[in-house]
Amino acid sequence: MFRALRPVLARPSGTVRTCVLLVLLAATGIAILELVREQTGTPGLFVGLGLALLPVAPLMAAFRWLGRAAPAPWSQLLFCFGWGACTAALIAILANNFATQWIAAATADPSGADQLGSVAIAPVVEESAKAAALLLVFVFRRRHFTGPADGFVVAGFTAIGFAFTENILYLGNAFVQDLADGTGVLDSVTAATFFVRIVLSPFAHPLFTVLTGLGFGAAAVSARRSRRICLPLLGLALAMGMHALWNGSSRFGDHGFYVVYSCVMVPLFGLLVWLAVRIRRGRLRAVAGELALYAAAGWLAPAEVPALASMPARSLARSLARRSGGRAAGRAVARYEADAVALALLRNRARRGGPLREADFAGRERELLNRLWQHRATAGPALSRAAVMEELLPPCFDPLEPFASSEASEPVEASEPFGLSESAAGPGGVPGPRRGEPSVRRSGPWTPATPAGPSSIRPCVLPGGDGVR
Repeated sequence: MFRALRPVLARPSGTVRTCVLLVLLAATGIAILELVREQTGTPGLFVGLGLALLPVAPLMAAFRWLGRAAPAPWSQLLFCFGWGACTAALIAILANNFATQWIAAATADPSGADQLGSVAIAPVVEESAKAAALLLVFVFRRRHFTGPADGFVVAGFTAIGFAFTENILYLGNAFVQDLADGTGVLDSVTAATFFVRIVLSPFAHPLFTVLTGLGFGAAAVSARRSRRICLPLLGLALAMGMHALWNGSSRFGDHGFYVVYSCVMVPLFGLLVWLAVRIRRGRLRAVAGELALYAAAGWLAPAEVPALASMPARSLARSLARRSGGRAAGRAVARYEADAVALALLRNRARRGGPLREADFAGRERELLNRLWQHRATAGPALSRAAVMEELLPPCFDPLEPFASSEASEPVEASEPFGLSESAAGPGGVPGPRRGEPSVRRSGPWTPATPAGPSSIRPCVLPGGDGVR
């Protein structure tokens, strides 16, 4: 009995982990709310909350745009936002206050303790607390952490949450100070704080934490164990350094803040925006290249590949499906698109020698192909039509032609097990098709899937590769 219980005790189930995280977020959320209310008062809390909410939606939309090529689950992104707003913020406030008080007591210099705390203590504590969310996703949700783009998005949502709580605290305190001084709106500390934190630098915290996210993203596609450990630490160190430079900019003279802002922060922000666009385009190119292999083997219609590699075409396909089949059809197309992109990135990562490699590749590929076939009757025609309407294919292309032969075959039941036998699945892991569907001889992360047929059919070459692997 104890042997049977040992695996359960060693690794809690996903439901248990989810419940623990939800309880943790709820407890820290209540604690941080009460802590902020004690420092700002109830009026300051509500004013700070209202003003701090303004940049949240635009920042979320910007990072979500980057991740739309292979969207992460909203539950994961909301967890990251909640971790940054609740858990990381609570850790940072408590640790920073303790460290500042300890330094002030040890040196008998409160002003020096504040300066040292903001430059040396706060960046280390805050970036480490935010990086904990990235580490949890990297360890427990590895399927959704497939490269730098995922690290970019996860880090961005975590930092947005942290900045949200920090802005409440700063704006609430400024409002309380203005009430005590009786200053006007335009000359108020609240207006100045709002301009600096909300208008001038809403991207500051996301910019720092994105460096850590890029480190985790690079580690996700690295085959070497040393790099999977060192790259996140390097990203975290860069984030701490940038955060320390930003906090210490006001102590570099009267114009130190503006010099650091214009000469460091703005160019770095522009560089990261360029990198984000480049990563997004590269991910779409990878989707097109890998799915072309499955289309050549018959798992996808040829017209689906350019549509799945185009964000406007994906959106149009969902809209077409909703018009003809209602919301259920639109959701089916959305799931089909997400599974197809996940399949392409899985194969791309395996071919590049990622840490999952062949041990996870076969089972995950089988699962995704099964889900694709369940929704192909609805999603295939919609994607093909979208490709034609978006001029990704010649206008004379018939979007329904790839599906004409399948209409005469037996309908595929979703509950039926995918594949006929182990021998039909092939040694590489691609499951065998049902009757009326194209059969596949072999597939693996380095060996392309080839369509069954006469021996004269040449094997498909991996896109961008140097031949059959």
